[in-house]
Amino acid sequence: MEKWSKLFLSGFTFLLFISCGKSDNVKDPRTLAEERFEDAAFYMQGSVAFQNGIAEAVAIDPTYEPGVYELSVADLKRGLPHKWLPQYNKAAALNPEQRIPWRGYLYLWFYRDYEKAIADFNASDTLTPYLDYPQGHSVDFWRGIAYLGAKDYENSIAFWDKHITKETEDSGEDWVELEAFLYRGIAYYEADNSKKANKNFDKVIQYFTSSADAKYYKAQLLLNEGDKKTALNMIDDAIVDFNNGYYNNRGYVETLRQIYLEDLEELKSKIIASN
Repeated sequence: MEKWSKLFLSGFTFLLFISCGKSDNVKDPRTLAEERFEDAAFYMQGSVAFQNGIAEAVAIDPTYEPGVYELSVADLKRGLPHKWLPQYNKAAALNPEQRIPWRGYLYLWFYRDYEKAIADFNASDTLTPYLDYPQGHSVDFWRGIAYLGAKDYENSIAFWDKHITKETEDSGEDWVELEAFLYRGIAYYEADNSKKANKNFDKVIQYFTSSADAKYYKAQLLLNEGDKKTALNMIDDAIVDFNNGYYNNRGYVETLRQIYLEDLEELKSKIIASN
């Protein structure tokens, strides 16, 4: 009897050891979701294999925010807002600090919904104690563009002033994005403040001599002032810059106030006709 007891205890101890060893190797849902996500990432974004893999990662752990967010991206790029937004909002609920200002960026560029974009940029001010930089630019930068799109020139200029002042204080004026001066110039131009508009376009050319956009607007200002010869030289330079690829543009979407070769050629014809 004692022998059988010893054998039973030995066997139970062995099984317990195996059981413990197995439990140590069991991965938690978050780890499994991350691994499935990484496997899916080897495939092209938006492909069947990619989307199915990401969906599987989210099924494993519905709180895995990178996966929840990534499921929305293909619908965004395919122009399916009725699918993109509900999915994106799930990610925003899991990570509001990052995803709400980022949603403002998407409202701005993909849907030109300036009101919603501004609301999300403003929300970031209370979500975090610091200035947010969705997609590499401050929310003040994005607010400057959004207010320009809404033709609220006063607020647009105010946020450009705020953004440019901070960037200049932090790193120097030569580190300020050229788009900041360009868009502030356009805001002044559309608000009929030619002097300040011209000053901003000059800043763009000062720091980067090739800019079809800045020269396009300067040519219009010169024409308005009656300096047709200089205006013609300026628009010719703008056309050269454009053909060399030096104009404001974005991937996936048309940038705000984007110019095209036809715009430049039309202005050149207008200048020539005025002589």
